Amino acid sequence: MGVPAVREVAVVTPWYPTRHVPFAGAFVQAMVEATAPSWDRATVYHVDPWGARISEAQDAAVMRAQRTLLRHAVRETGTVAGARLRYLPVPTRVGMTFAEFARRHAESLRIVLDNRPIDAPVVHAHVGLRGGWTALENARPDARVFVTEHATFLPQVLAEPDSRAMYDEVIHRATGFFAVGNAVRSVLVEAFPHHADKITFMPNPVAFGAPREQPVTELRRWLYVGTLSERKGVHLLLEAFAKCHAEDPTLSLTFVGEGRLRAAMTSRAAGLGVAEAVTFAGPVEPERALELMREHDLLIHPSRLETFGMTIVEGIAAGMPVLVTRCGGPEETLAGIEDAAGVLIDVTDDPDTIADGYRRLRDRFPDQVDPVGARAVLTSRYGYDAVARAHLRVWFPDADLPDADRPDADDPVPAAAAPLAATDPTE
Repeated sequence: MGVPAVREVAVVTPWYPTRHVPFAGAFVQAMVEATAPSWDRATVYHVDPWGARISEAQDAAVMRAQRTLLRHAVRETGTVAGARLRYLPVPTRVGMTFAEFARRHAESLRIVLDNRPIDAPVVHAHVGLRGGWTALENARPDARVFVTEHATFLPQVLAEPDSRAMYDEVIHRATGFFAVGNAVRSVLVEAFPHHADKITFMPNPVAFGAPREQPVTELRRWLYVGTLSERKGVHLLLEAFAKCHAEDPTLSLTFVGEGRLRAAMTSRAAGLGVAEAVTFAGPVEPERALELMREHDLLIHPSRLETFGMTIVEGIAAGMPVLVTRCGGPEETLAGIEDAAGVLIDVTDDPDTIADGYRRLRDRFPDQVDPVGARAVLTSRYGYDAVARAHLRVWFPDADLPDADRPDADDPVPAAAAPLAATDPTE
């Protein structure tokens, strides 16, 4: 299969920012923005699942309407960096398997395309089934199809027999298959050891932008950015903050994001006597989240599991020290710069782990912490230029590229863009 002379890429994803959920899939939008200078043309197909608790009969009626109306309702609009965006809602019924979700996504895209294939020589999909299967079922026969897996819920997908079988087929059919970190790759290699050599790494890109105008001088204004859920450990963070606030009443904590724990945490903050020091900012646009990072002193991310930890890298990009758990992704993204970036702590159910981590970081700051140096290292690993070159290597390895776009042998390769010896499944 030849490498296309025209650098045209289509992106298929179930996650992408919308007006109502502006932060969903921001990492996919960042990938589009980072790689756009390497494209001649680009189209993003956002296959957005709309779930409902309905009967099978109601679901069948909804799909009859979908097949009639969808091709007349979808319009092409613009997105970042000159790419085009086609948004299509995909009705799903709660209780379907992930494989059934994927078939529904693939069918909906086929309707929008009027049974014609995606007109692009390279298709890059996000997540294995709803993105990967959808892309493979709608790509041209000569297209090169790549898939990147991010999902923390991957074990749930592979626990379903039909979804596991479909996933195996996706890896087999794809031209290339990537994990954003070893927390994802290890699950896939264990499930599909026969595909171990094919499953490599591709990191998420992060916008580093201009450096912080004024460096952090005190670790008083704490910040959390993410979902307010048990998996993110936010309830433990609130308890730890109350302990540290009792020692230093000048501390404050801002939660950015939404989730099922918000009401309970608001009540708990009042019960702990820290309501005046804790702000629940709710969900914000990605640009505002980055502004808040530049307005605060310390990013704390006590998650139980992260496949990459993009928020942590964004915090360092904003010039902040970080206090994060060793929950999969962070120990990979921060490899070699742990002390410069801040403090890594173990995942526990004890808020004292977070509080003690803060005290250690406070005692080391600023002389033994180097946010500027950490930022420089992560720019070379996960900055837009570095990740764009990593994509370019696989999308168009032999294309006649301008010198400005041609990756050199000495270019820095993101740490997660090549297999690590420690991830050998035989070890």
